[in-house]
Amino acid sequence: MGIVAAYAVPHPPLAMPEVGRGQERAIQDTLDAYREVARRIAAHAPETIVVVSPHAPLFRDCFHLSTGDFDRGDMGRFGAWDSSMTVQYDGEMTAAIAACARKHTVPLCGSGMGGKDLDHATIVPLHFVNEAYSTYQVVRIGLSGLSPQTHLALGRCIAEAAADLDRSCVLIASGDLSHKLASDGPYGYAPQGPVFDRMVTALFDAGDLSGLLEIDETFGEEAAECGLRSFWIMAGALEGLPISHELLSYEGPFGVGYAVAAFEVQGSAGDGAVRTAVDRDEDRSGARDAAANDAPVDPYVALARASVEGFVRTGNPIAVPDGLPPELSDKRAGVFVSLHEHGELRGCIGTISPVTGSTAAEIVRNGVAAASEDPRFPPVRPDELDALSYSVDVLFTPMPVESIDQLDPARYGVIVTKGWKRGLLLPNLDGVDSAQQQVDIAKRKAGIDLLDDDVELERFEVVRHERGGEPRRG
Repeated sequence: MGIVAAYAVPHPPLAMPEVGRGQERAIQDTLDAYREVARRIAAHAPETIVVVSPHAPLFRDCFHLSTGDFDRGDMGRFGAWDSSMTVQYDGEMTAAIAACARKHTVPLCGSGMGGKDLDHATIVPLHFVNEAYSTYQVVRIGLSGLSPQTHLALGRCIAEAAADLDRSCVLIASGDLSHKLASDGPYGYAPQGPVFDRMVTALFDAGDLSGLLEIDETFGEEAAECGLRSFWIMAGALEGLPISHELLSYEGPFGVGYAVAAFEVQGSAGDGAVRTAVDRDEDRSGARDAAANDAPVDPYVALARASVEGFVRTGNPIAVPDGLPPELSDKRAGVFVSLHEHGELRGCIGTISPVTGSTAAEIVRNGVAAASEDPRFPPVRPDELDALSYSVDVLFTPMPVESIDQLDPARYGVIVTKGWKRGLLLPNLDGVDSAQQQVDIAKRKAGIDLLDDDVELERFEVVRHERGGEPRRG
């Protein structure tokens, strides 16, 4: 089967009656269009729904794929604690997407980073789907700060995975348009806002998804959009497929643009058509990819692998090797070590701040912990070692700041501490436009009162290492 349809939808929390409490009536066109999308999805009866969400864990240099058997979340941050949802993940589909991404050098993140709770940009669309249809599994994908072409490539991998598995699949590209349509709106007004919305809705109406890649990213940032990258991935998933297109609705009564658009695959394009789209640039990129694969193994990743394999085989942690680069042996940092097996998370343990004498020792320690102490998984067995893939995330030393003015959500993550309560938020998250938003979200995660200003603030940066962390066998 493969991809049978894709839908661009917004994710206003108040669209759910439990949150809106009557305000949702102001976006009735959006609600009607959402229910039409749900009706169409029910008619397709897909086995898998891929949700691309700007509020899933987001990283500057890689894409997050949620793993495990299931995930849950609620709308408590919007005052509707009883509005909860549990989804079952399609592990086979996730693994197939990950395999394609590795083949095409699309960088993926260790899924243990950033938390596992469902985000509202996933919950809102699936809330409407569940009104009409519930017999499906989910693949949840976060966005990145990478190029439009890289997002397009990930979309192609979604299509390839669905075709390879003969999986009937619907893609939901969750994303609002501009957040700056009105001076009295929550985000204010920017002249780029209405222009951006007209551009995107015109492209949706014309079925010109390739035109989305021509929208200047800086212009999108000035419009404060949060859907463009989701739409890039959708464009990649539909590339080369015969589609019908329809702009079902558009409105922005709260100063935020909400568009609903449907793209239905006509007939069966077949596996060959999908593969042609995915492999279109293989000849041109082959030399580049070969050179990349010949690059030396990242020493951070090599050390994580040695730590895990040494411990699993002997029961004892390895000693920190001599001759390591100075940034490993002479510096200290918090580190997360993530293990994956066949695209599924197999263990992830990390430290926000260093607890050992060096970054190298931190990697050794957390590699052992990821293999043996993650409470979600049994200890890694020796027969699994060749199937494991590795990534190492290094947190730059958190630095105390005296004022919120010293934060920059595009560059720095933040740690908010009050007594024993501690909340962390990673940098460069879509929809987090101000330092105050960043601090407030970290407070919510920690259970700190939003009005409590007597807190300690720290900022940090993150670097991911994964070169050479591929499994030895599939």
